[in-house]
Amino acid sequence: MDSASGAGGSNPNPGEGSSSQPGASGEGGGPSSPSAAPLSRYESQKRRDWNTFLQYLKNHRPPLSLTRCSGAHVIEFLKYLDQFGKTKVHMSGCPYYGHPNPPAPCACPLKQAWGSLDALIGRLRAAYEENDGRPESNPFGAKAVRIYLKEVREGQAKARGIPYEKKKKRKRPSSSSSTAQAGEGSGADPGGDGAGSVGPPTIT
Repeated sequence: MDSASGAGGSNPNPGEGSSSQPGASGEGGGPSSPSAAPLSRYESQKRRDWNTFLQYLKNHRPPLSLTRCSGAHVIEFLKYLDQFGKTKVHMSGCPYYGHPNPPAPCACPLKQAWGSLDALIGRLRAAYEENDGRPESNPFGAKAVRIYLKEVREGQAKARGIPYEKKKKRKRPSSSSSTAQAGEGSGADPGGDGAGSVGPPTIT
């Protein structure tokens, strides 16, 4: 259901596009100025996430307005999304609890992966403030939401036998070793879990 294909490959470089047209070298204010540039993949995904959340509030019983939304409602939304998850999370009584590679299927539920939820909250937090929301009242940045995400991360790490390592803070290189350490730190973060590349859940 991801319709982000139109926002990726068809997004040309504005600088290169304007130079290829005849007579446009010295005049940048032509009628074809990029007033409505296509959205990036991130912006398209953020807009879909925001519309999904607004639709959730609309269907909420009792109906819930955005101004009255709290961190507790955000957590409720995240739990609601679990029904669309694709990550097997073993229950404590499952024989494969803590097994990273189960040898056989089990009846444990599918849930949203912690990486997906964490990335989703980041996009919704930004979208809230972009839609005239005040940062100090942003429900997606509430302490309760951060605690919930931490519990999900730790719970899934134990259930799946895949620990999520904390990102280590890099020390600033001193003097002569700066170039060598910079080369080592330019690779992928070993503690990353791919949250940035994991698509968010989609509600139909």
